[in-house]
Amino acid sequence: MKRILSTIMLTLAIAGAAQAQELANFSRGNRPVISPEIQGDSVTFRLKADYATVVKLSGSWMANPYGGTIDMTRGEGNIWSVKIPLPSPEIYTYNFVVDGVAVNDPQNVLVQRDGTRYLPMLIVPGERTGNYGEAKTHGTVSHPWYDSQILGYSRRLTVYTPYGYENNPKKKYPVLYLLHGAGGDEEAWISMGRTAQILDNLIEKGLAEPMIVVMPNGNPGQQAARTLNIPEKTNVNWRSEEFRNAYVRSLCTEIVPFIEKNFRAIPKPASRAIAGLSMGGGHTISASILYPELFDYICPLSAAGSATPEQIAALKKAGVKLYFLACGSADFLFEGSKTLDKTLTEQGLDHEFFVSDGGHTWANWRLYLNTFAPKLFK
Repeated sequence: MKRILSTIMLTLAIAGAAQAQELANFSRGNRPVISPEIQGDSVTFRLKADYATVVKLSGSWMANPYGGTIDMTRGEGNIWSVKIPLPSPEIYTYNFVVDGVAVNDPQNVLVQRDGTRYLPMLIVPGERTGNYGEAKTHGTVSHPWYDSQILGYSRRLTVYTPYGYENNPKKKYPVLYLLHGAGGDEEAWISMGRTAQILDNLIEKGLAEPMIVVMPNGNPGQQAARTLNIPEKTNVNWRSEEFRNAYVRSLCTEIVPFIEKNFRAIPKPASRAIAGLSMGGGHTISASILYPELFDYICPLSAAGSATPEQIAALKKAGVKLYFLACGSADFLFEGSKTLDKTLTEQGLDHEFFVSDGGHTWANWRLYLNTFAPKLFK
């Protein structure tokens, strides 16, 4: 009996020692490094880099967000740090540059994916970011697949359904089709656009109608985001006449029917909205031109696209309820947006032209979603 007890005690001791060693390996025997740390009107970034000779910080709030850096200082325990004034409320991305190599912050669990890049986030609290955090009630994000005869394979969607969708099987909802820009995929609006958080907060506050949000993959050569490691269709010239507007046609004649069959969506133009940024803004304009009676709410954001007087007349005849055009005053596509605004005005189509500061950035596109979503389905 003593031998059995001794064996048990020895086993427990070994297990405890192994766990302690695992925790020691995880923390490296040091106090946890906190980064980023907001303290009043400043924020401190830290990185433990034992063998580094030069460490810099690069952030999207900088005057040159694509190449600007700030030097960091080596401190006790080879922890490099820099303290800077807190930027204005917004969501920013950043990384460290260690001896010329870009490195993510290992202490920051808040990360967004921009195409093939993963970047840590700094969320500065304030009025601008009030709807970018988690609400008390939450909708559901799912990833169904639809079959596309036009594009030749099944494709992945991201779909947001509002809080309460599962609990009331008889209630039907309007639908917003929300399109990403070049370099994005069906997860872009969820990862960088904070769509779920924005809709959760707006709906919870009674500022927006509960709605389904459908976020397709706008790259016709992709079945899904590259993170799924599915080979892309590269042997097709998507710009050829045969495939002209192929994705837009798939969106309007395949995705819309799929959603209205498989989700509790209201199948009426008055309950359909379409919005998109940059390339997705062009897709939004194209969809409204090709299918003027499909959507009563049309929202091109920082868009590259135009419409003829005849096409705008078709929208007027269809009875569009809201045409929300938005662009940043420093956006390289601002002149094109101003031209579209002028054409809409000359043709007498009632619309809203929302002009913000800044350029072709997610800071603006989050703002636009936060602004136009409360205007939908009223």
